[in-house]
Amino acid sequence: MTYRSLVMVRVKSNLGVLIGTLGCFIFFLSQDMIKEAKDLCWGMKCTMSDKSIQQKTGRIEDASLEEQCIEKEIVFSGRMLRMDRDRIRLPNGVETTREVVRHPGAVGILPFKGEELILVRQYRYPIEEITLEIPAGKLDPGEEPLTCAVRELREETGYRGTLEHLVSIYTTPGFTDEIIHLYKATDLVWDPLQTDEDEFLNVESVPWAMAKEMALAGEYKDAKTILGILMLAGKEK
Repeated sequence: MTYRSLVMVRVKSNLGVLIGTLGCFIFFLSQDMIKEAKDLCWGMKCTMSDKSIQQKTGRIEDASLEEQCIEKEIVFSGRMLRMDRDRIRLPNGVETTREVVRHPGAVGILPFKGEELILVRQYRYPIEEITLEIPAGKLDPGEEPLTCAVRELREETGYRGTLEHLVSIYTTPGFTDEIIHLYKATDLVWDPLQTDEDEFLNVESVPWAMAKEMALAGEYKDAKTILGILMLAGKEK
């Protein structure tokens, strides 16, 4: 075997050792990272409000209803929401878990063009149905509700207008912290924005009297739409 051949064999041998060593290093590093990520997810400290339930509500008896978070676990984190599994302590001292969907919040707008309410018809994948709803959308990170309402109104209907805050509600407080802020929009002016790439909808105008009748008859399947219409209808009395 020539000197050159010996050198090549030695280089190949050393390269194989190097690759093997590097592979082992990456494997164990990845295992440590996975373990660290799991530890972070399982051992997250709870961030509770500075105020107690009693301080928030002003009712002494409410103190006996409060549940205390002991530890948090992030089960899933996606593009729009996050799911936590929290270990909590009940008022009687018993420990259990709560599964909570964390949501950035959303807005809904009731836009009026004269005596007509502008609604949007769209396909809702989770329920596999077409729904007729008020324009709505989720808040971007750090976005104020009013700013979001202006943007969503322009994206979904093509209009901007004067917005009045109606109410802010938790949609389903039993398992999610999603809050939705409802607005009334008037003095509409055509000023469209490009809709989201994954959003397909048709805009419809419904006479206000008919919109109220439809809400009372249970023809809407969307809770925020029903609430918004009935709230405004109640203010007319």
